[in-house]
Amino acid sequence: DRAAAILKELADMGISVAVDDFGTGYSNLSYLIDFSFGKLKIDRSFVSRIDTDSSSGAVVSTIVGLSRALGVSIIAEGVETEDQATLLRAAGCEVVQGYLFGRPAPLAVMAGEGQVIEDSRRVANLH
Repeated sequence: DRAAAILKELADMGISVAVDDFGTGYSNLSYLIDFSFGKLKIDRSFVSRIDTDSSSGAVVSTIVGLSRALGVSIIAEGVETEDQATLLRAAGCEVVQGYLFGRPAPLAVMAGEGQVIEDSRRVANLH
């Protein structure tokens, strides 16, 4: 209850909180109801198999649909190939991050490159 109240306060202040590694570990569906989140991040374990396993593709499409129904943003993490990016775009995922777009770098390094920073990892919009 305390965590839910804190997350609600953050959301009321305009601070968006993401559920990282969605679909694995402790990030279960009840959290989407109990807590205020602005973003879901699809875990790399689904992304890494999206081009070789139809079940992973179905899970990704379902998570994208769920995020839309809840009105939250969706980010796919761990994108390493053009095929993965293409399939994610087809599934409706508009924001991705991963080695295909750049290696993780300290914020100070990225700021020194004059890049627009949305996250501490490189992010690409697939519109």
